[in-house]
Amino acid sequence: MVRDPLSGDDPPDLQSVLDALDDADCRTIIRHLDEPMTATEVSEECDIPMSTTYRKLELLTEASLLVEGTEIRPDGHHATRYEVDFEAVTIGVTEQRDLDVSIDRPSHSADERLASLWGEVRKET
Repeated sequence: MVRDPLSGDDPPDLQSVLDALDDADCRTIIRHLDEPMTATEVSEECDIPMSTTYRKLELLTEASLLVEGTEIRPDGHHATRYEVDFEAVTIGVTEQRDLDVSIDRPSHSADERLASLWGEVRKET
């Protein structure tokens, strides 16, 4: 399930975040995603097999740590690009002594929000 980038600050699922951050391949992907990359570029850059790369990208996206965008190409073969969508992850304890997670996100320009919206529309068609 892909996180809706326009939904605001929905709290991420604690277990999803912990699972993603506990995974060595996921941490490698986060370290190498200095700029948006396709799954193929991530696989090559991180030296992770493609089948594993897709699973890890899905895990990171479900944990709200990555965001998917669509690169529109003139030839009609659009590409999904992934980028890190957090500046900090904080795990804390609530007043009820439950664990809680919060994610600080970078601010996005109007162009980035429009591109994200377009990517979501493309997925639905």
